[in-house]
Amino acid sequence: MLTCLRVRNFAIIDALEVELGPGLNVLTGETGAGKSILIDALGLVLGEKARNDLVRTGASQAEVEALFELESPAAVRERLARAGIEDERIDEDRVGGSVLEVEPRGSELVVRRVVSGQGRSRAYVNGRLVTLAQLAELAAGLADISSQHEHHTLVDPRSHLGYLDAFGDLGDRVDAVGVAYAELHAASRALEDARARLRGRADRADFLAFQISEIDAVAPKAGELKTLAADRERLRHAEKLLRAAGGAEEALYGRDGSISEELGKIVSSLRDAAQLDASLAAALSSLEQADTQIVEAARELGHYARNVAMDPERLAEVDERLHALTRLVRKYAPGEDAPEEAINAHRARAAAERASLERAEDEILALESKRDGALRTAAAAARVLSKARAEIARSLSERVTSELRSLGMGAATIVIDVRPLEAGKAGAELAVDGARLSATGIDHVEMLIAPNPGEEPRPLRRIASGGELSRALLAIKRTLAGARRETKDASRSRSLYVFDEVDSGVGGAVAETIGQKLRDVARHDQVLCITHLAPIAIYGEQHFLVKKEIVDGRTRSDIVPLEGAQRVEEIARMLGGITVTKKTRDVAAELLRSARA
Repeated sequence: MLTCLRVRNFAIIDALEVELGPGLNVLTGETGAGKSILIDALGLVLGEKARNDLVRTGASQAEVEALFELESPAAVRERLARAGIEDERIDEDRVGGSVLEVEPRGSELVVRRVVSGQGRSRAYVNGRLVTLAQLAELAAGLADISSQHEHHTLVDPRSHLGYLDAFGDLGDRVDAVGVAYAELHAASRALEDARARLRGRADRADFLAFQISEIDAVAPKAGELKTLAADRERLRHAEKLLRAAGGAEEALYGRDGSISEELGKIVSSLRDAAQLDASLAAALSSLEQADTQIVEAARELGHYARNVAMDPERLAEVDERLHALTRLVRKYAPGEDAPEEAINAHRARAAAERASLERAEDEILALESKRDGALRTAAAAARVLSKARAEIARSLSERVTSELRSLGMGAATIVIDVRPLEAGKAGAELAVDGARLSATGIDHVEMLIAPNPGEEPRPLRRIASGGELSRALLAIKRTLAGARRETKDASRSRSLYVFDEVDSGVGGAVAETIGQKLRDVARHDQVLCITHLAPIAIYGEQHFLVKKEIVDGRTRSDIVPLEGAQRVEEIARMLGGITVTKKTRDVAAELLRSARA
């Protein structure tokens, strides 16, 4: 249950804190005082999306903190574990020393939400930063908020399926259908993709065969492009290379008076001189080595010149090969550092895909078998769920009808209509017994109401008034709360039910009956009710007044607990309006005494 809620810089709220107790907590106050804003703040710590217009004008950020108390430390640890959060303690230094941000006891969850003026938000659980998804996981089931918005969703048949499943505790069976449906959907998608590939198989196979043939006709070899480019340059300039190499060989060694011959004479002369002066030995040695190197270089140049050939046919072959390789590079390996390897890798992929296409028919048969198996599994789970829904629908109808009678709608009858989902255009592949299969089963569930005996039940959206919708919503919530108690789940914590103006469109004796029903719900669960009606407010075990005032030219909302004379005065105001008389106060006091009795 929620034990404390603190709000700062949120809409017209500057700063307020409310400590709720077990049982029925009522909030009253003038219209526009900020009662529903508290519900919006509570929604933030339960994981709702943040908006930048929630931040109070002039403030940099809004903050909401909530302290939830669960019945056992094990329940807290289980929630933390499911959200992937370690069960660690926190200290004041790390989180700023806030009253709510001290180390929680083992059975408590501290949730904090911070929203910036730009709409960005952060969430903390027990001082640990969490994602919005983790927060939603942790907050699931902590509170059930019923508001005017939910009165509108009540007339939407899409919400009725959830009511029926919650009443029958069918969550596990719904999950089983959801898992089976997801597997079926994946298998059907894989089958359709394979069929699409098969439809274009011939064209694709021909295209791949052409690519393979084109690459095989050239058969690139690693490093071939660089080798061919070098050969091409040599063949194109063969005459120039021949003149350069032959001329150099002739000048160095081949003619009379060559460089080698002249250098030999110099070496011979220095050799004689070195015998007279040993200091010439080093220079002599260098010239002898140079003579040897010149002779060797001349021989190599002569060999090169004798092998250089001007071969136009070979040049044409090289040009043609280079052109073929370059064309493949542009098509299959543009920008690659090793284009020959990239081309051959493309060829390998094309061959593998072609082989896969040739096996497509076998693959489709296998995928059809897998899809059929997934359909059988999903169909079996959906039939089990559908049967359970049909069995509990009558019980839910009777329970909600009984609640409505006690709420002043004694002639009304509720019928829970369970019928197959229309197959529509989904096709037979995702149909079970003629009904369309969805992630929630094969059933369409709608709540029908017959306001008077002898009338045919009709959809709520067509005939229910605002007051009737309020009472129907309360009847459903009471029925679901009773069903959860009957499960005797020892791990179930006291839940928080929030009713925001559930008294809309009602008054008098019906309002008092609603108050009694809310008190009955509060015997087992915590209830927070926003109301404008005194016959409901008198049943609150804790009564809070939300008031709006102007301080230093700024509107601010505050909340104060009421007891004794203050509470009598507020009930009297709700009864008498602007003018509160002694008689009105006496009536208010009597109503409070009667409610306590």
